[in-house]
Amino acid sequence: MSNKAGHQARKRFGQNFLHDPGVIERIIRAINPGPDDSIVEIGPGLGALTEEILAVNPRLQVVELDRDLIPVLRTKFFNYPEFRIHEADALKFDFSQLMVDRPLRIIGNLPYNISTPLIFHLLGQAGVVQDMHFMLQKEVVQRMAAVPGDNNYGRLGIMTQYFCKVQPLFEVGPGAFRPAPKVESAIVRLVPHGTLPHPARDLTTLQAVVRTAFNARRKTLRKALGGMVSVAQLQSLGISDGLRPENLGLADYVAIADLLADEKGAAKTANEVSND
Repeated sequence: MSNKAGHQARKRFGQNFLHDPGVIERIIRAINPGPDDSIVEIGPGLGALTEEILAVNPRLQVVELDRDLIPVLRTKFFNYPEFRIHEADALKFDFSQLMVDRPLRIIGNLPYNISTPLIFHLLGQAGVVQDMHFMLQKEVVQRMAAVPGDNNYGRLGIMTQYFCKVQPLFEVGPGAFRPAPKVESAIVRLVPHGTLPHPARDLTTLQAVVRTAFNARRKTLRKALGGMVSVAQLQSLGISDGLRPENLGLADYVAIADLLADEKGAAKTANEVSND
């Protein structure tokens, strides 16, 4: 379906353009942009949110991959000389380069087909972020906010909550977009923790433990983590090997990862001593 600007929404970019004025206004109220904020919009599309943000903050920066949209945006917002467009793939973009004197406020109606890897990419840059407001598939927001025991609980929720406070805000129906997606959407606010509530000694180890566990989420921990952690090690942490991955909280996964990181460090030290 084409739209007012004559741009055809591209399936390969997962484009669904927001057009409902009431929804746009509600999103802007949730973001509450300030004139001095360092705001970055991912995938501005035809500029529905961009227009409202620029009216408050003329130094808005956007990251857009679809080169056909860039002249549309340049033409539409020609009277904002400080408006900057970065023609780039957000999945590969280094957002830290945009931070000058204050942390970034990142917003976007994210394409559903890349939302999960993009969230992981942004979590890796959480140190330069003040907050993030995203339109996502409702199911993705549910997974991000899920708690142990919830069917939606898994790797995305654990790692998002490791870095950020997750606040689902409100749901948005398909009719707010052109073309209308086949799924419900939702707005979520992510606020990076000032101090991590459960800092891991080695983030890579934590990510490996969580990924391995949820690759076999229906199995008990004894089987799901059998190649990484022994029953005795789990018991030493007070964790029953008969539980399933979805029964453990973030602190439990950090405890397992720290135990493995400590053992790896001890083994490395012993090896260095033996080689001296």
